[in-house]
Amino acid sequence: MYKKAKYLAAGDKGMVIEFGNSISKEINRKLRSMVLALENSDTPGIIEVVPTYRSLLITYDPLVWKFAELAAHLEELENKLASLTIPNPRIILLPVVYGGEYGPDLPFVCEHSGLTQAEVIKIHTGTNYLIYMLGFTPGFPYLGGMDQRIATPRLKNPRTKIPGGSVGIAGSQTGVYPLESPGGWQLIGRTPLRLFDPEQDQPALLQAGDYVRFYQVTEEEYQTLLQQVKEGTYTVETREYTGEE
Repeated sequence: MYKKAKYLAAGDKGMVIEFGNSISKEINRKLRSMVLALENSDTPGIIEVVPTYRSLLITYDPLVWKFAELAAHLEELENKLASLTIPNPRIILLPVVYGGEYGPDLPFVCEHSGLTQAEVIKIHTGTNYLIYMLGFTPGFPYLGGMDQRIATPRLKNPRTKIPGGSVGIAGSQTGVYPLESPGGWQLIGRTPLRLFDPEQDQPALLQAGDYVRFYQVTEEEYQTLLQQVKEGTYTVETREYTGEE
């Protein structure tokens, strides 16, 4: 992590704040702190703040701010981050049915890792995954913390259509496809939850800085939960993240 962030121009109304050059929880914490500081400061002229692995993209109104003035203002906020109290993030619990038609690549993950299906599932559900950023498609979470024992290469030939809710592994990452889309990840299961719903006030279920915890359900339970989601009666389970579990 850099001792001082770098403030870089991104067009005539954009700014990128770089906090480091690696993927780490320390950098992510500083990102979260900066977003919170911006929210608390009620800084005028800020249109959007988008977190990535190691930086923030800030879109601003050029009629309100000149680049240098905004950079100076944000540097002042950065200098006060150490005294800022960050609320504990949430853990969002995602039910997943593993294997079969829902996770057709689970056997290959087992073959590649030398583990049984039960062992792969136990490892995959045994971690709180930090959501570093959203991208690729709306609401797609880039998660950190997957156990290297189940790391598996991407498909050599990506699929042209993957069902929304599919849970996959690609290299050292795991993630969830929010919407039907092409993709090359190894599919190991599926969640009935909607990770992106444009009809909601907050369309993306997951937010950068929070955590995801997968848990296994049966196919029957999956179908029951899927119906509840369709009817709008399902309540997403969350709990406070207080440290490593």
